[in-house]
Amino acid sequence: MNPARCILLVGGIALAILGMCHGIWYAVSAEHQALDRIGGSLASAFTHAADRDPAQASTSLVAYREAKYVYERQVDAHGHWIGLAMLLVLLGIAFERVAFGEKEKLALTIGLLTGAVVFPLSVLLQTFSHGPFPRALSIGSSALMIATLAITAFGFATDRPSS
Repeated sequence: MNPARCILLVGGIALAILGMCHGIWYAVSAEHQALDRIGGSLASAFTHAADRDPAQASTSLVAYREAKYVYERQVDAHGHWIGLAMLLVLLGIAFERVAFGEKEKLALTIGLLTGAVVFPLSVLLQTFSHGPFPRALSIGSSALMIATLAITAFGFATDRPSS
């Protein structure tokens, strides 16, 4: 098995395991508390609004928005890791049909695996920091994934030289 294919298959399986472990950890240790914060802050916002206390209602809505933001990022990271892992495995199965040399395939593979690991990680980092670094990392890693997938699609569409 060539190195590019091996990296895609092993990396995809490892990434799927990472995504599943993250999902299990989140479901067991953090999701119920997050859902409680989301529901509690929203209920509190409605209660304060009914009591005609707009300042407290606004504070509760801010707490709701923050709790929902963190919850969505956790779930998104889990889903993206597993989805990108399955994409890597599928590409690994058919990667011999890409019409590039071994060095180019290896470079594409490294780009694909790097993007598939870093993009969901950057989404998780956004739960700790709303600053520019996690967002820039997210944009850069998603751009890397898009570019390497586009080049790979071009490689699939191009006729391979006969050996």
